[in-house]
Amino acid sequence: MTDLHRPIAELAGMLRSGTTTAVALVEQSIARIDEQADLAAFVHVDRDGARAAAARADAELAAAVDRGPLHGLPVAVKDNIDVAGQHTRAGSLLLGDEPATHDATVVTSLRDAGAVLVGRTNMHELAWGGTTDNPHTGRARNPWNRDRVPAGSSGGSGIAVAASMVVAALGTDTGGSVRLPASVNGVSGLRPTIGRTSNAGVVPLAWTMDTVGPLARTAADTAVVHDAIAGWDQRDRTTRREPVHPSAPSLQAVDPATHLRGLRVGVIADYALVGNQPDVTAGVRAALDALVAAGAVVTEIHVPGVDELVDAQLVVDAVEPSAMHLDLLRTRPDDYGDDVRTHLEIGLRYSGVEYVQAQRFRAWFRDGLLEAMRDVDVLVTPTLPFTALPHGAESVELDGGPASLTAGNMRYTAIGSMAGLPGLSVPIGLDRDGLPIGMLLTSRAFDETRALAAGNGYQAITSHHLLRPQLS
Repeated sequence: MTDLHRPIAELAGMLRSGTTTAVALVEQSIARIDEQADLAAFVHVDRDGARAAAARADAELAAAVDRGPLHGLPVAVKDNIDVAGQHTRAGSLLLGDEPATHDATVVTSLRDAGAVLVGRTNMHELAWGGTTDNPHTGRARNPWNRDRVPAGSSGGSGIAVAASMVVAALGTDTGGSVRLPASVNGVSGLRPTIGRTSNAGVVPLAWTMDTVGPLARTAADTAVVHDAIAGWDQRDRTTRREPVHPSAPSLQAVDPATHLRGLRVGVIADYALVGNQPDVTAGVRAALDALVAAGAVVTEIHVPGVDELVDAQLVVDAVEPSAMHLDLLRTRPDDYGDDVRTHLEIGLRYSGVEYVQAQRFRAWFRDGLLEAMRDVDVLVTPTLPFTALPHGAESVELDGGPASLTAGNMRYTAIGSMAGLPGLSVPIGLDRDGLPIGMLLTSRAFDETRALAAGNGYQAITSHHLLRPQLS
């Protein structure tokens, strides 16, 4: 029995009323992780540290010291995020020989908010991949069907939330690594704007696109975690001094469905509603119908260059990691998994001219996207054109024909990744095989609240976010 599937606001009320304690919730978290160990969601569980932190959280609440809605609640962080005293391996054999000496800034923020860190989640090696089939830390399994992948690279974080091991988990997102696991595990996941959250103490992948984001069961819970970690950081020169307006209070202040009245939704109909698995297209159409019924206005928009975007992202996503790993790739090639080594070797083959051209295309695309979104509040696409794939799949059959796994993974998430915009994935139902489908809500830069409000409104009029995998 676990309470960890409950919303953060409900658990916060239970803690303050004495219905439960932080110690009890952490014990539930540890028990759940142990019971579902075959999912391989975690690479490290800090049992002693979590229990001690939970006891401190209870003592603080008893002394009327209240750090906010995350106070006393168990959370997890991805294995590429520093936690002082723990080894940050990023799912690799190449890193983490010595424990981290300092917390990552986002971890400090979670601690300041009263959250209890229970452990580190499994990930695709070095965050370069979308399956979390990791040759070094174990194959992570989708809780909806263990024969399917949990996506990646933050696959363990998606599993941990979907399987009610924690109330929320941090992931990192470069080309989709928060949004993809959110989609296939049936939870909510936010990629913030580039520069909104600190990357200090986080192992980089592609430094012009990396960002840290939360996964949680609902849009509202995702907002709580985002509020805790967002903001300028003197340790990270890429963060921006844009004002942070907490999203969670505004979502709770009114009936969530009111956020949908007059919401202007943009759809790239000739791109987002074709070329998917049929159940994905049907699911997104049904979600759009629900938004319209609640008062939203849907408009078809055209975004120049969207068909070429994945090709440009593949260049950036290959060159930047390859540049960072150049020495290790030459001296320790056998310590990389086969797929990651192949990606890095491909990156070495691109010329400087090709990289610059990809970045120029990226800037041109962003300008066109922002112009197309001038009169809309959020852009709606599927998060993925398919649901969770079988382990080992390298391609997928879509409505328009076969597609590679890598290109399929990036088809929709590349829009926000290359433009640096925030995006929220929310569950919109199950396909014919009982696997979750995700919808991606992309908003303007530093307007995470808009995407979160739209997602929260959608979840107020539907119940897909309440579905949970049946676990023994």
